Amino acid sequence: MVEEKISQTKDQENVENKLKNSKDSKLTTAKSHGEILKQQIIEGQETYDKNSVSILLSSLTAGLEIGFSYIMICAVFFFLTGKVEEDAAHKAVSLVYPIGFILVIMGQSILFTEQTSLLTLPVLNGKRSFGSLMRIWGLVILGNLLGGYAIAAILVWIGPKLEIFDHNTIEKVALHAADYNKFIIFVSAMIAGWLMGLLSWLMAASKSTLSRIVIIFMITSVLSFTGLHHSIVGNVEVFAGFISSSEITFTIYISFILMALLGNAIGGAFFVALLKYRAFVYEAQG
Repeated sequence: MVEEKISQTKDQENVENKLKNSKDSKLTTAKSHGEILKQQIIEGQETYDKNSVSILLSSLTAGLEIGFSYIMICAVFFFLTGKVEEDAAHKAVSLVYPIGFILVIMGQSILFTEQTSLLTLPVLNGKRSFGSLMRIWGLVILGNLLGGYAIAAILVWIGPKLEIFDHNTIEKVALHAADYNKFIIFVSAMIAGWLMGLLSWLMAASKSTLSRIVIIFMITSVLSFTGLHHSIVGNVEVFAGFISSSEITFTIYISFILMALLGNAIGGAFFVALLKYRAFVYEAQG
């Protein structure tokens, strides 16, 4: 145990020294692994240092803003119903799915899946405790879900009133997300969390607003086209179905959101944060 702790301390010192020596690149030079990691750790720590109420409100805002993806999903699906095959309509939705993500991420609201790996890195680097990670994840998830509930309730009412979409569309969108067994949703969400963690990493590597928008569009359109499960958008989709259709029961909703959240968290924390960090640790040892 003592030798293991000494080894971990040495690893930590190597990482700290390597990060300190990572200087910001010039505008024409791509950022190094160390520079990106350093920026991610700093940004993660800044979130930890925010007031709890501020985190909750920012997360609530993200949950509301992601609803703009949902309104476009339903509007496009409704518009294409009867004009193309249903499968083709679901695929076409991937062109508008990124809208809410662009608004949330570029607007600096706190989205759980985009922040998962970012908030894990300070824990891996010994700057924050695992308990503090669980607390801040809880705040972010709570805010995102509450915002999602509010925007879902609004859109379920206003959508049919404006004839943007109908209740049949709401039901089909919800079933498209939730009509799988728990394990499939979990694995799908894990892959989605992996991609969202990579989005955060690539955003740190990018140096222009346009390239960041392209990255967000690229990653999130892949999520939509392939049907991978994103817990926060999925929360709006399935909750909207739950409050407007008998086909979506409370059990279906709870099962979906738990598997989606767990899968997203593992995907972002393990496949991105842990692997990227450990790769840097081994580089520092060398």
